[in-house]
Amino acid sequence: MLLRILIVLFIVVPAIELWGLISIGKVIGGWSTVALVILTGIVGAWLAKQQGIQVVRNVQFQLSRGQMPTESLIDGALVLSGGIMLLFPGFFSDVMGILLLIPYTRLIVRHLIKKWLWSMISSGKIQLLFRR
Repeated sequence: MLLRILIVLFIVVPAIELWGLISIGKVIGGWSTVALVILTGIVGAWLAKQQGIQVVRNVQFQLSRGQMPTESLIDGALVLSGGIMLLFPGFFSDVMGILLLIPYTRLIVRHLIKKWLWSMISSGKIQLLFRR
C-alpha cells in the first residue's frame, strides 16, 4: 500500500504536472507559463496565510468556550495540505491547493472527509479507544 502511494507521489504526479506545464506553455508561451506559476504561488501563499490565521483563531475561540475544535482541526489539516500543494511547481497541484484554501470548497472536502471517517469507524476499520 505504501509503495503504491510513493509511486503515485514521486512518478505519476510529477509526470502529470510536467505534461500540464508543457501543454499550457505551448498555448500561452514559456514566459507566460512561468509568470502564471509564480503568480499562483504568490496568491496561494497569501491565501494560505490568511486561512491559516483564521483557522488558528477558530481553534482558540472554540477551546476558550470549552468546545472540541474538531472541524477547525480538519480545516487546519486541509489548509496545511493546500499550502504544501502550492509548493510544488505545476498547475494541477496549484489548483488543488487553492481549492483547499478557499473556505467554501474546503467545506465540501471537510464534509467528504468526515463522511469517510465515519464510514471507517462504523465498519470497524478504525477503532477509537477512550481512557478515563
